[in-house]
Amino acid sequence: MQPSARTRPRSALQRLLDSDLYDSFRRTPTAIVAGVVALVMIIGAFGAPWLAPHEPYNLATVSLSDALLPPVWIEEGQARYLLGTDDQGRDVLSTLLYGSRISLLVGIASVALAMLLGVALGLISGYVGGRLDAFIMRVADVQLSFPAILIALLIDGVVRTLLPSGSHSDTLVVAVLVGSIALANWVQYARTVRGSTLVEKNKEYVQAARVIGVSPVRIMFRHVLPNSLGPVLVIATINIAQAIITEATLSFLGVGVPPTSPSLGTMINSGNNFLYSGEWWLVIFPGAALVLLCMSVNLLGDWLRDALNPRLQ
Repeated sequence: MQPSARTRPRSALQRLLDSDLYDSFRRTPTAIVAGVVALVMIIGAFGAPWLAPHEPYNLATVSLSDALLPPVWIEEGQARYLLGTDDQGRDVLSTLLYGSRISLLVGIASVALAMLLGVALGLISGYVGGRLDAFIMRVADVQLSFPAILIALLIDGVVRTLLPSGSHSDTLVVAVLVGSIALANWVQYARTVRGSTLVEKNKEYVQAARVIGVSPVRIMFRHVLPNSLGPVLVIATINIAQAIITEATLSFLGVGVPPTSPSLGTMINSGNNFLYSGEWWLVIFPGAALVLLCMSVNLLGDWLRDALNPRLQ
């Protein structure tokens, strides 16, 4: 006998569409616009090899005779270069797509690493307490005394100095940059999770788990952690934009992503040299892309904060 449609379990998509979170999203026009902008930029960034009209870092397709062409709507512009070209003859639109991919990868990877480190330390600190809690929190307090960009700059410089001179590949440099930004931003997660853990560990369900002999590690990660992740997700969403800005700042200063792996920061740095000579598109378009990306992520973070906090509804 075939089960009726009513008894069939709902799919993950159906549960999402029926959830309060999706209902809050579709009732918030700002979140919808921010989500569309972020989705378009993410698709353009990760689909750059297929969507970009040119290969900006393929020397066989780049010509110096096309250098510093203005956007297509200006008199000297060409239709094949919609946003103009840079001083090497590379298409600005294509470079934007490839550069956004690096910026997004660094931002997402660094936030994931910072969240992993901060959540683990905050959970241990809040649950164990005592001297270990005091030590972790004092380290966090000391780190909060310095700007995150300064800490990332310091860690990045020290690690690159310690690496062998022949091992500075692009992949390794990007990995060092991700680790530097992550180590500069783990404190927020640790303090948030510690505060939630201090509240959760004294509740009845945790005490009951202790009574029946559940191990402390299982209690922390199976029972306490899931009830502490709401604020962490909000912080992570907002920190993606901060991590992207930090990467762009480091790249603008010349200590971030190498020139052979373009990012929005390196594009702004390169275009800044031509700003006063009239080639404004080399700075304006990467800067606008950075602003749109960070603003859309921040707006989504604000919506997620309001949606997950019943007191703000």
